[in-house]
Amino acid sequence: MLKPSDRAAGLLLGEGVELPEDVLLGGHVIIHDNARIGGGCRLQDAAIIGRRLGRDLDDPRPHEPTVLEPGAIVGCAAIVGEGAWIGARAIIGDRAVVREFARVAEEAVIGQAVAVSEGVEVGARSRIQFGTNLAPPATVEEDVFIGPGVVTTNDPTLARLGPDQAMRGPVFRRGCRVGGGAALLPGVEIGEDAIVAARALVTRDVPAGTVVMGAPARVIREVAAAERTGPPR
Repeated sequence: MLKPSDRAAGLLLGEGVELPEDVLLGGHVIIHDNARIGGGCRLQDAAIIGRRLGRDLDDPRPHEPTVLEPGAIVGCAAIVGEGAWIGARAIIGDRAVVREFARVAEEAVIGQAVAVSEGVEVGARSRIQFGTNLAPPATVEEDVFIGPGVVTTNDPTLARLGPDQAMRGPVFRRGCRVGGGAALLPGVEIGEDAIVAARALVTRDVPAGTVVMGAPARVIREVAAAERTGPPR
C-alpha cells in the first residue's frame, strides 16, 4: 500500500523504501515497495519508481528491489519499472519508460520519451535520444550513441511467432553510432565503432568500423581512426 509522506508535496511511498535525506524530490512523486534510492538522486515532478508495469497489480508476490545508484536523475513523468537498476549519475529523461529489470549503467542518458523494454541493458556513458525504442532483448554496450526516433524490432514474423521461436533484439557494440530515424530489423548487430546513417534501413549485421547508409543499408566506407572510440575505459 502506498502512503502519503510529508517530505514533498503529493509524495507517496511504498513499504521498505530507502530514501536518504539528500534526495531532491519534485511534486507528486510515487515510489513503490522496496525501492532503494541512492544519495543525491533527483526525482522530478510525477516520477514513478518501482511500478509493476507488466505484472498484475494484485499479484501477491513481493516487489523486487528497484535501485537508483547515487546521483541518478529521473525526469518529469518518467517511469522506472520494478526491479530496474539505474547506475550512478545516469539520467532518465522526461516521460521516458524504463521497464522491469532493465539495467542502465553509470552516466548513461535515456532521453525524453525513450522506451527501454523489459530486461534491456544499456552500457556506461551511452546516450539514447528522443523517442527511440529499444526492443527486448536489446543490448547496448558502453559509449554508444543512438539518435532520435530510431526504431528497433524483435519479431521477424510480425506477431506470428511460433512456440519454438524467440524474439531477436538488436545488439549495439561499443562506440557505435546510429543516426536519427534509422530502422533496424530483428536481431541485427551494429559492430564496434560502426556508423549507421540517418534514415537507414538496417537489414543485416553492420561490420565493425564501417559506415552504412541507404535502404537497405550498404557499406560505403570505413570509419576513420580518429573517429573511433579507442581502448575500453
